[in-house]
Amino acid sequence: MTGKNLILLALATLLATLACERRPDEPEPDFSGQLTAGEIEGGILTPEILWKFGRVSDPRLSPDGTKAVYGVSRYDYNTNMSKTDICIIDLSTREEEILTDHPGRNYAARWRPDGERIGYLSDESGSVQLWEINPDGTGKRMVSDIDGGITGFAYSPAGDNIYYTKQVKLDETPQEMYPDLPLIDVRIEDELMYKHWSSWHNYSYSHIFIAPYDDGSLGTATDIMEGERHDSPLAPFYNQAGIAWSSDGRIVAYTSKKMGRTEYAQSTDADIYLYYLDTGETRNITRDNRGYDRYPVFSPDGRYLAWQSMETPGYESDKARLFIYNLSTGVKTYLTRDFEENASGFAWGADSQHIFFISGENATYQIFSINLQTRDVTRITTGKHNINSIDVSNGVLIADKMSMSMASELFRINPVTGNETQLTFTNQHIYDNIGMGTVRERWVRTTDGKDMLVWIIYPPDFDSTKEYPALLYCQGGPQSAVSQFFSYRWNFQLMAANGYVIVAPNRRGLPTFGQEWNRQISGDWGGQAMDDYLSAIDELAREPYIDRERLGAVGASFGGYSVFQLAGTHEGRFKAFISHNGVFNLESMYAATEETFFVNHDLGGPFWRRPRPVSYDRFSPHLYVENWDTPILIITGELDYRVPYNEGMQAFNIARLRGIPARYLHFPNEGHWVLQPQNGILWQREFFAWLDRWLN
Repeated sequence: MTGKNLILLALATLLATLACERRPDEPEPDFSGQLTAGEIEGGILTPEILWKFGRVSDPRLSPDGTKAVYGVSRYDYNTNMSKTDICIIDLSTREEEILTDHPGRNYAARWRPDGERIGYLSDESGSVQLWEINPDGTGKRMVSDIDGGITGFAYSPAGDNIYYTKQVKLDETPQEMYPDLPLIDVRIEDELMYKHWSSWHNYSYSHIFIAPYDDGSLGTATDIMEGERHDSPLAPFYNQAGIAWSSDGRIVAYTSKKMGRTEYAQSTDADIYLYYLDTGETRNITRDNRGYDRYPVFSPDGRYLAWQSMETPGYESDKARLFIYNLSTGVKTYLTRDFEENASGFAWGADSQHIFFISGENATYQIFSINLQTRDVTRITTGKHNINSIDVSNGVLIADKMSMSMASELFRINPVTGNETQLTFTNQHIYDNIGMGTVRERWVRTTDGKDMLVWIIYPPDFDSTKEYPALLYCQGGPQSAVSQFFSYRWNFQLMAANGYVIVAPNRRGLPTFGQEWNRQISGDWGGQAMDDYLSAIDELAREPYIDRERLGAVGASFGGYSVFQLAGTHEGRFKAFISHNGVFNLESMYAATEETFFVNHDLGGPFWRRPRPVSYDRFSPHLYVENWDTPILIITGELDYRVPYNEGMQAFNIARLRGIPARYLHFPNEGHWVLQPQNGILWQREFFAWLDRWLN
């Protein structure tokens, strides 16, 4: 299950760093993103055009707030290759320049504290190392030469040290255990968490190293986690927001789950640790909280540390609370106690008395600020959009913003009025030549008398006098809002361009509508959430422009589970289903998934517990297969260890044994997501071919 906003950031990181080697006989890749004459003439979004979008990410302001660096990833689906460039923009003139010329991965750009150089990660030397470049694009040089490469870095505020992260091998491989058997191919495991999301444990752990830095030269580094079989940042995505320098550069705060791997699989107890450079001492400042503590950020005046905290053990989608810690007194303060929604993406104001953060409101993500003294929360931005990240410097605030109709671009935000100025127009040439469907907000009454927000996305050139097939979109998570996201696979505009009206409900269990609404999915997967889906599609099917005889339901992860569950309970509403990496049998899911804390919380515990949790006997889709009667496309990824592919394989086998039209797409080299360009295009072609076959 995806289940948290972290996954969006992690997915962006995976996409930004994805690259393939080019064979000598392959054509030169085209990363221009330019449309062909046929694409312009067609005027609608296609899978091929979707892969031509430049993907903007990770904006960082210069110390004086006059410029920003950011990454742009581009893909060439003909060669399955990608590249990521570091770009710079002058906020006054809005002049942009590409700083990097290496055709591989250049990412994670960070300004040196004096503003004279920009550090970034690149695989130009064959492994990922720290490089530096001048803001005008001159003076490029490699700074680090670390065996095996590094995975992240940050300058200390004084510029006299850097931290970097790298994988440190500590566990013995089977080949090392049996050196006389050099041809063995085996895994030998004694603990859980031997696989996570899309990869197996690689006998290594992510450690933090601190090295003296002097104008492009690194001194001897210290591993501040030496010998520990623990990760920082947290596996498997290694989000560098889990590490922070103090304003005086004498403390490094970091996030880690310091426990054995079997316990790790059952716990969300990540803590914030403070490492003191002068003494080598490490202190755990969140030992008393048993849920997630992560994303530390020090105040500019050095008095406070802010971080995100979740209270409930094992609940990965608990309220994300904003805490601060007084480094002098040791007092912790829960700042957002009176604020109903989550808080993430923290950035301190220059006065150290305000914190900017991102939070959801009615399926959008906005910028807020909180006053440390009064605890007053002020919403800064409004509108139908998602703010994905923010950065603040010298009184300037910039944000990475997207919507269902616009991929991420950079905006300057007035921190007082919320007025916005768009800075980048990376994909304007695409918007100028393709039509986008209208996105409307609608509130639907649920079976228990609540109001539910449903997004309706209409085809380009929609004509209300005509009838259209409609798709019910079932969201994953299960606690991840149907917000104003722009997806490169589950793209609502692409679905609409293929002639479908999209019905996307924020059913029970989705955030941005209060904690109670968010909690109601846990232990009730097949209950009110399924009723909410049916309330949405039933109301929209009454519209004269929707053909109620041509309704489909589609979704991935928990959305894939939802499709399987609806397949046995929909009572003839739908004529086609598509389930991607969905849960089919709750017992086999519990036994095979990797983060056991998730199923313990959401399903009520293991299936052998007495009394037996009701989920297994009421909400497992496999119990309702005698009612299956609708064509279904099932998609899985072999590297998906969150929802193992056997779930989809079981469903396909049973569909065919029951004589139901079914098709099975299995990607051997994809995980929970489809990341390779040609795999992504094939996914879309099969997706729409299936819908067209049964709904048109």
